[in-house]
Amino acid sequence: MTHGREFDKQGVYQIRVRGSLDQRWSDWFDGLTITPRPNDETLLTGAIADQAALHGLLAKIRDLGLPLLSCERVEKEE
Repeated sequence: MTHGREFDKQGVYQIRVRGSLDQRWSDWFDGLTITPRPNDETLLTGAIADQAALHGLLAKIRDLGLPLLSCERVEKEE
């Protein structure tokens, strides 16, 4: 069992939302790469500093009214 400490470090995430965003939103989403997807979806990908930063990004998604489809940590940064 882990105590969540590995999530207090930077990691690369992919966050999929319903709705269309273009690259102009990248700065607002802390430099994440924005990739439009089929079926009115957008994929946000990039390094996120820690869990607090992740929750901040998820709050921005909520504030825009974009339905969250998935949030996955794809690799750890050292």
